[in-house]
Amino acid sequence: MFWPTKKDIKTTLEVFALFQWALSAFLIATTVIFVNLYLVVFTSYWPVTVLMLIWLAFDWKTPERGGRRFTCVRRWRLWKHYCNYFPIKILKTHDISPSHNYILACHPHGLMSHSCFGHFATDTSGFSKTFPGITPYILTLGAFFWVPFLRDYVMSTGACSVSQSSMDFLLTHKGTGNMLVVVVGGLAECRYSVPGSTTLVLKNRCGFVRMALRHGVSLIPAYAFGETDLYDQYIFTPGGFINHFQKWFQKIVHVYPCAFYGRGFTKNSWGLLPYSQPVTTVVGEPLPMPKIENPSQEIVAKYHTLYIDALRKLFDEHKTKFGISETKELVII
Repeated sequence: MFWPTKKDIKTTLEVFALFQWALSAFLIATTVIFVNLYLVVFTSYWPVTVLMLIWLAFDWKTPERGGRRFTCVRRWRLWKHYCNYFPIKILKTHDISPSHNYILACHPHGLMSHSCFGHFATDTSGFSKTFPGITPYILTLGAFFWVPFLRDYVMSTGACSVSQSSMDFLLTHKGTGNMLVVVVGGLAECRYSVPGSTTLVLKNRCGFVRMALRHGVSLIPAYAFGETDLYDQYIFTPGGFINHFQKWFQKIVHVYPCAFYGRGFTKNSWGLLPYSQPVTTVVGEPLPMPKIENPSQEIVAKYHTLYIDALRKLFDEHKTKFGISETKELVII
């Protein structure tokens, strides 16, 4: 008689944790939308939808006012299985004082930002022990907060909107010891997420530097070694029909549609699971910023260059530990 081993159970839980997070946004959003359409069109329970919309309007600004985190959700045992799947680890290079606020810029985005989510949206990867007294706020697209229930689930992990008003609030109304986590490259970086890639979309991303200057908070560079190795991606012929469609789609909705794939449920099979390869996020030294309420473009460019230099230094000091050639360099576009 077949009886699952501890390893089989462990693997099953890890896979479930990954699928749960990856599919939850889609399932919750579609369920809420279709259930409410059904209530309005086919039943007399339309007031339920009206009450939901009233609550949504009343609660609309919450993602820009610190969110609504629940420690119990961040400590779910499920997230421990999520982190163990790869596994993901965090490496501290310098102490971070809880008497100040910070903006941590995480690179690269990869396809799903698995390491960023595991470290900063859950409390199961060891972040709180590594950086005691620091409260991370992972900042994400405002679209995640448009749908009832989905917005509450996302906010329960400590996530907030990446808007300027949200960052202003977190840096001025929540005391000290706050770390705003921004994945600077965003979805634009997905197209470059192939194994071995060190390409970052950063050259014209200056908003996080401007925000740090306005509030006089330090910038912290962080690089997730192994994030781009979690999936393969099919690169279509430049100039071909599908490549034209990808560029058109990106121009319209600002999302580059990628033909990515990973492993399946069995070894050496094809599927949409990420490869179970270790990802280590190295958190660098805080880069102090002067407080300049209205920094000029020249000042922003100066500190943007200093930040890129600090990120390159962090990458070069640690790349060989994670199997990257000594001659390999960051490509900033």
